[in-house]
Amino acid sequence: MKLFKTAIFTVSAVLLFASCSNKYKNDTKLAVEDGKTVVERYGQLQVIGTDLCNKDGQPVQLRGMSSHGLQWYGKFANENVIGWLRDDWNCQLWRAAMYISEGGYLSSKAIKTRVTDSVEAAIKLGVYVIIDWHVLGTKDPLAHVEQAKEFFDEMSKTYGSYPNIIYEICNEPNGEKVTWKDSIKPYAEQVIKTIRANDPNNIIIVGTPVWSSQPQLAAKDPIKADNIMYTVHFYAGTHGKTDRKNIKEALKLGAPVFCTEWGTTMASGDGGVFEKSTLEWMKFFEENNISWANWAVNNKGEDSGILGFNKDRDGKGGWTEKDLSPDGKLIRKILRNEIK
Repeated sequence: MKLFKTAIFTVSAVLLFASCSNKYKNDTKLAVEDGKTVVERYGQLQVIGTDLCNKDGQPVQLRGMSSHGLQWYGKFANENVIGWLRDDWNCQLWRAAMYISEGGYLSSKAIKTRVTDSVEAAIKLGVYVIIDWHVLGTKDPLAHVEQAKEFFDEMSKTYGSYPNIIYEICNEPNGEKVTWKDSIKPYAEQVIKTIRANDPNNIIIVGTPVWSSQPQLAAKDPIKADNIMYTVHFYAGTHGKTDRKNIKEALKLGAPVFCTEWGTTMASGDGGVFEKSTLEWMKFFEENNISWANWAVNNKGEDSGILGFNKDRDGKGGWTEKDLSPDGKLIRKILRNEIK
């Protein structure tokens, strides 16, 4: 929140912070309710304290799905699939995962069309959309900061006026030499400045060290800007109590957290579905008002993909139970509020 110089405004700001930080009355988490989409109901998102809040300052928890790498499975980034995820799966959120390496944006900027397809479908359907600059193999986000600024300058100029937009500016920075202080924060400050020149309001999510598993490190040296959140990722078969402890520490230090990627499997994307651990994480996220996007919409046959091998080859949506993997069946139930 912005600082207010007068005593009256200071008191108002404190009261608003307190109202948002109290134990919130949980939303029904419906993508469409009483004929209104989630964006129509929540409107312009904002960060108050450690909570993601709606236009009225009430805490909300967004839940939805992430694409797989758009260079491989971009066929699913379309209105039919996102619409099916909204209406049948109850998704409020779509994440467009645009890898920058591994055959992604740095190899061909044409992959950007899969992002714009995602954004325009989300706007039409009234769901929120994460524009993900998917740092992975390149490790250090500073290595391509100029390309990131160019990309986010275009995205924020084109779509920054829509409340649907969420920017994820650095997926999973990693590597021993890639620290918060020397790499991730300096990168983020540059990209945030670029976005804010065009879009002063929409949420910006910043990656954290060690594949976005250490939000507490960012919380100790936070970025000074409004409507900033910090990324955490987990995979239920690999991550557990220690990782939740890191998140609790970040929250205690005042850092708002958003889980832009998680899976029911091992971190490899395989190893089976860990349902008990998954539900422990879901309870933790609900108790702490942490929004999330599940990995991932693909039919490659990996355990963390929601579709069975080679199902829906054309990316049309309309899936039946037979089309879904064990992972997909579990995630659909969670999103539809049929299991906790």
